[in-house]
Amino acid sequence: MQQQPISTYYETDHDRLDELFRNFQQFKHSDYRKAGEFFKEFKLGLQRHIAWEEEILFPVFEEKTGLKNGGPTHVMRLEHRQIKSHLEAIHEKVKQNDPGSDSEEQLLLQTLLIHNQKEERILYPAIDSALDESERTKIYRKMDNLLQENYR
Repeated sequence: MQQQPISTYYETDHDRLDELFRNFQQFKHSDYRKAGEFFKEFKLGLQRHIAWEEEILFPVFEEKTGLKNGGPTHVMRLEHRQIKSHLEAIHEKVKQNDPGSDSEEQLLLQTLLIHNQKEERILYPAIDSALDESERTKIYRKMDNLLQENYR
């Protein structure tokens, strides 16, 4: 059975995460409990997505291209730190049932927009072109086996 390209899988996950965040934003002023559930799923999903990239995808890219220090994955890791910081700022407000996280949400969304475009236009296609089907299967297996403690 042929696995789907990395770019397809990860772009679909970006879309899924975007939808969860939109749901959080939609409900945060009318049903904060429901909004909190959407945020919890979004946060865990985004942290897992980042762990998949940093622990599985980026090392494969670096091995295949030889671009380790200062390459595109270095920039992606720096952006991941920014994303995590914005995510935690929103999380602090969610824990306090405070819907006043608009500015933090805008910072997160701006960072994610630029970050995701780079991944979808450059990094994921480069990874797809460097992998054969057996390598892609190994990546998906590693993703399935990544422990939740690695992305909390």
